[in-house]
Amino acid sequence: MPVEVGLWRVDGDVPERIRSTGIELETQLERLIEQDPDILGDPLLIIGRQVSTSTGGIIDLLAIDGEGNLHVLELKRDRTPRDVVAQVLDYGSWVASLSNQDVRDLHEAYAAGAAFDVAFSEVFGQSPPEDLNSSHHLTVVAHDADVATERIVNYLSSYAVPVNILFFRYFEDDGRRYLARSWLVSETSTVSRTAGRRRGTREEWNGQDWYVSFGEEGGHRNWDDARTYGFVSAGGGLWFSRTLRALPLGGRVFVYIPQTGYVAVGEVIGEAHAFSEAEVIIDGQQRPLRELPLQASYRHSDEDDATTAEYVVPVRWISALPREEAISASGLFANQNSACRLRNSFTIETLTKAFELDT
Repeated sequence: MPVEVGLWRVDGDVPERIRSTGIELETQLERLIEQDPDILGDPLLIIGRQVSTSTGGIIDLLAIDGEGNLHVLELKRDRTPRDVVAQVLDYGSWVASLSNQDVRDLHEAYAAGAAFDVAFSEVFGQSPPEDLNSSHHLTVVAHDADVATERIVNYLSSYAVPVNILFFRYFEDDGRRYLARSWLVSETSTVSRTAGRRRGTREEWNGQDWYVSFGEEGGHRNWDDARTYGFVSAGGGLWFSRTLRALPLGGRVFVYIPQTGYVAVGEVIGEAHAFSEAEVIIDGQQRPLRELPLQASYRHSDEDDATTAEYVVPVRWISALPREEAISASGLFANQNSACRLRNSFTIETLTKAFELDT
């Protein structure tokens, strides 16, 4: 049984209970959720309303959370709760098949062409994860449910089927209206809210573009050096240098300074080497980087340990900006890895225009 929500008016000596009703709620709840999905408890971005499935169904509301998981929201309306549970399970089988691009297309159709990445960033304060739809949640929104329906949902959730019932209570008192909610299955006592997990879907990689994070914290590296002499670098531990060292010759890199923005695009022209051995091309000649006038140290605590060394990858800049002119916009991809494949089409398209690239 869900936790019953009660409301009392206590402006007198004797508490007076305010009775709930679901009549008016049923006719406007979908609109209220669409206008402010946070009333469900967690921040959500609506990506579709009255979404047609390939099996002939129509999902009332489809949303996505900050981890890229999809949420099917199905209102009971005048159907029996058990009928709605069966319907939402059928919708779940369809939602599980949606690809990364399907999710983006659904939002674009719903939001009249507005960019998914921008909308996601505005709601969650970060760019979308590379994997979308690695999990989904099925929620029946109702004012009440019979005992058999509650038993069925509890049984399914105990076997990691991601279905739950969200109860809303609607109160009206002295011209004021109130909405209260409760879950059938507690989020802290069941796996149903994190179930349905599978390998998510990513955007297709174009085979050439890479993201590089160029952190300047700690004085270990400086963007003015990298921009002047043509390189990117990372180090201080294997976690930081490993991905950078995987950059391939000929790869196109988009360079991002954390908390600042994108500052360059270039082509990898050499393999990674520890700073002590790294060379860059100056006026057509190979020069040891350590012999050049640099503003940062490119050294860490133990330079005799190869695992903590700063590694340098030479790059031919196609376009490189001062950090003060960095490109920053809502929805642009950012990642803690020193380097990774750049799959985010919104970011690539935005930077292609900003850097005036041909392709």
